[in-house]
Amino acid sequence: MILKFITISFLFLATISFAQERKVVDKIVAQVGDNIILMSDLEAQKLQAIQAGMAVTKEMDCTVLEELMYNELLLNQAKLDSIEVSDEQVDSEMENRLRVLEEQIGGREKLEQFYGKSVTQIKEEFRPIIKDRLLSQEMERTITADITVTPKEVSDFFSKIPKDSIPLINAQLSFQQIVHYPEITKADKKRAFDQLSEIRKNITGGKSFDTQARIHSMDPGSAAQGGKITASRGMMVPPFEAAVFSLEVGDISDVFESSYGYHIVKLLDRKGDDYVCQHILIIPEYTNDALEFSALKMDSCYALLKENKITWDDAVARFSNDEMTKQNKGIITNPISGEQTWDMEDLNQVDQQIFLLTDNMEKGDITNPNLYVDIYERKQGIRIVRLMDRKPQHLANLKDDYALIKRAAENDKKQRTINNWIKTKIGNAYVRIDESYQDCQFRNPWFTK
Repeated sequence: MILKFITISFLFLATISFAQERKVVDKIVAQVGDNIILMSDLEAQKLQAIQAGMAVTKEMDCTVLEELMYNELLLNQAKLDSIEVSDEQVDSEMENRLRVLEEQIGGREKLEQFYGKSVTQIKEEFRPIIKDRLLSQEMERTITADITVTPKEVSDFFSKIPKDSIPLINAQLSFQQIVHYPEITKADKKRAFDQLSEIRKNITGGKSFDTQARIHSMDPGSAAQGGKITASRGMMVPPFEAAVFSLEVGDISDVFESSYGYHIVKLLDRKGDDYVCQHILIIPEYTNDALEFSALKMDSCYALLKENKITWDDAVARFSNDEMTKQNKGIITNPISGEQTWDMEDLNQVDQQIFLLTDNMEKGDITNPNLYVDIYERKQGIRIVRLMDRKPQHLANLKDDYALIKRAAENDKKQRTINNWIKTKIGNAYVRIDESYQDCQFRNPWFTK
């Protein structure tokens, strides 16, 4: 699918630059409008496709080349239509890509060593590439923006699927929860502030920032590295960046607060928007009495539910203080799919505890109050879970899987729309393909008759 390939190729953006720097004889393999495709582009995209799981076949070169030509056709049309993307979009996407690359390669320093360039230089090289990709994506969104499907189209789409090709849907579960987090009081915040102030005093008095960060920092991402963080403007929360960009190299900030807790920062290096710093985070912690209060509150909630003295919806409104689920009847959204249903693979990645709690439950059953840790905000609370629904493994059907089939029908309609758009635009664009690829059996009529 064209849509899928663009996402994959964009995710492995760094390989493009690497491929272009290899000492090989490069040549133009295709041209669409004013945009050329080099042999190194093709090789880089092949490598990315293989990394993403695409099977290596004799037709692979042709398949990848057609995807690249489609991307350039989108870019060519975007320029003709004067489609724009903002500098903020480009910068944001660049930071996202750099974070992915850093995770893959083992940090920003290793990334700079790999390229033999500073992050600033890498950004300068990537910026036009990223902007072109965003323009292509925006053009594609323009083509498919108004596409919807009617119930009849969904039904017709499903009826055309051969019976032996109807997909098997894994068991699907959906859950609701009531969570009460212990309240962080002013006294709890003051205790954290005072602790960090004492740490700062010790550092300015001669103790090692590195050692103090390893011992005291509650930031799991940087504590083991002595609090070291390498970042660029826009990557961290505003209070953190305000502190960083107010410092001179070697300075240590005063204690400041963000949504995560209390921080101090020492600036190690800064070049433009890029900086290296050390950081200590102290998160305010509630007392045992506060946790006990939450437990008693949830025990009361559980008793009312079991005695049918309160409905589930009323219990959510009355007892939950979880901002993510309180306004939605406690329904827990699957962050991987964006749906309200979960399969076992997703559950194992996000919330293993919930499966252990509900494995033997029937639809509508609730768990006893249990200690719960929110993995995103690293908060402890007490929660009750309700099994909202359980659908066993089954062949897809319109009654149980309408939303899934509707999305498939929409994607199919979008793909047909894109294919028709390609055929229309090919005739209006200059297209040249190297003779080495004249035998390719492309899906679309790229060759001039």
